[in-house]
Amino acid sequence: MPTSTDDDLAVQVRTLVKSYGGRRAVDGVDLDVRRGEVFALLGPNGAGKTTTVEILEGYRRRDSGEVLVLGHDPGTPTAQWRSRVGIVLQSTGGHDELTVAELVRAFAGYYPQPRDPDDVIAAVGLTEQAGTRTRRLSGGQRRRLDVALGILGHPDLLFLDEPTTGFDPAARRDFWGLIRQLAAEGTTIMLTTHYLEEAEQLADRVAVLAGGRIVATGTPEDLNGRQRRVATVQWEADGVVRNEQTDTPTALVAQLAATFDGEVPGLAVIRPTLEDIYLDLVKNADHDPAETLR
Repeated sequence: MPTSTDDDLAVQVRTLVKSYGGRRAVDGVDLDVRRGEVFALLGPNGAGKTTTVEILEGYRRRDSGEVLVLGHDPGTPTAQWRSRVGIVLQSTGGHDELTVAELVRAFAGYYPQPRDPDDVIAAVGLTEQAGTRTRRLSGGQRRRLDVALGILGHPDLLFLDEPTTGFDPAARRDFWGLIRQLAAEGTTIMLTTHYLEEAEQLADRVAVLAGGRIVATGTPEDLNGRQRRVATVQWEADGVVRNEQTDTPTALVAQLAATFDGEVPGLAVIRPTLEDIYLDLVKNADHDPAETLR
């Protein structure tokens, strides 16, 4: 089994493999998630994200490889281990006739030491909806209720699967605030999302999964050498927008500042976005025969 010289890792994965009918959906994944961090797992549909996360959650068996989640093999889950793991699925349903308060209090009975239901309802911003039947909640409110149920057991590790799908921009940013609050309280969060802006806003580190393999891991700011990529400096001269690509944007900006005697009209320094890097990684993996699912 993987081992750590300290207790800093919430998730440890080594050479994880899972196949379906001879097709490798997960092909030798290595992954570490540190305790207390927000970690985003990115990848296109069919990349192996869902399978990987379900194995970590203890809901799917692996073919081979070594996995520890909170120091325990999720392939042999125990009630005590499950009480330390919170899961917010991509979509949930049922219990439509229960009120928010009734549902949260009912779920609290599943845990040995749950959070106070009223405190949880307040933490996710649903106090005003506590007496509302769940079928009457908006999409954003329903998602907040999902999170309430996920954190009710005071988990050490929270899995969030596409948590803001279907949110409008305002609801998404409100939800980000809740996730930041949970992270500040020390909860380790593993997030899957198709929204690259969401990963950039929330994650301490990200990993890109393509073709069943991890093709890059790093901070959103410097994934795959993002900050070292060629930058584009843009400015205006004589009413015309000009652009120049350079490895030394600071030096070019200094030259322009001298030319314009300080203030450079329309100045912008543009580096590749996280989405640019992500798309390059996925495209290159798709074109590499070694990355093709077998």
